Amino acid sequence: MHHVALPDGRTVPALGLGTWRMGESARARRAEVAAVRLALQLGVRLIDTAEMYGEGGAEEVVGEAVAEAIAAGELRRDELYVVSKVYPHNAGRSGVIAACERSLKRLRLSHLDLYLLHWRGQHPLRDTVAGFGALVEEGRTRHWGVSNFDVDDMEELLGVRHGDRCAANQVYYALTQRGIEVALLPWLRARNIACMAYSPLDQGRLGGDSLLKAIGTRHDASANQVALAWVLHQPGVIAIPKAVRDAHLRENLAAADLALSAAELAELDRRFPPPQRKTPLAMT
Repeated sequence: MHHVALPDGRTVPALGLGTWRMGESARARRAEVAAVRLALQLGVRLIDTAEMYGEGGAEEVVGEAVAEAIAAGELRRDELYVVSKVYPHNAGRSGVIAACERSLKRLRLSHLDLYLLHWRGQHPLRDTVAGFGALVEEGRTRHWGVSNFDVDDMEELLGVRHGDRCAANQVYYALTQRGIEVALLPWLRARNIACMAYSPLDQGRLGGDSLLKAIGTRHDASANQVALAWVLHQPGVIAIPKAVRDAHLRENLAAADLALSAAELAELDRRFPPPQRKTPLAMT
């Protein structure tokens, strides 16, 4: 599996596990913990979560699975890259510190690897960045970043003191949602800021596409694997598809090894044309 470099030179896996919609049901808890545990056993080393997901429930799922894997000797903490996100209403200077502590408690961890502002809210960016900076100094997160920020938001962020320490921006990116290619993705690449793609399979909408199926047939792969391989082909992009079922986890991991030809990439450009002009940032 290839890796993506952060601004400080550290590299992280280009394919991780998303946990959106996990932690919402007590009945599903054991199956979700088992799914995260299996992902770790299969070699996933980046997990993305948020305090919003299941109102902390997803973080608890991740925390339980990671604790089990470490106790079983399957994993060391330093092999894993854990990402979480703060609600905008908690992102004041002191609020972001308190929110991070709550997330760490649910995750059963002493530190995060990346802590993101989930989207922009009422708190000034300078206050959020100051809180992030304090968390880095205290060793509670190694890096910080943002989510759902467009170019104008990023430029405003870099105008704030220490705003240039932003390591990543997590946005909606899939074959059917290519708007970031016009301005945001080149802007991030020029500054070596990682782009994390959430919903890289467009929430399952790509699985029935005839062209993706046809390309998949050539590679003994599914349409979703082709769609995910396309995202992973983009330089500087980390994909975080969600998967709970064993088959989906294995499919996603195998997509990392699927090499699309130049001709196939051109076919996909014709089927899902890149935008000609900037469009509003897509969000779920």
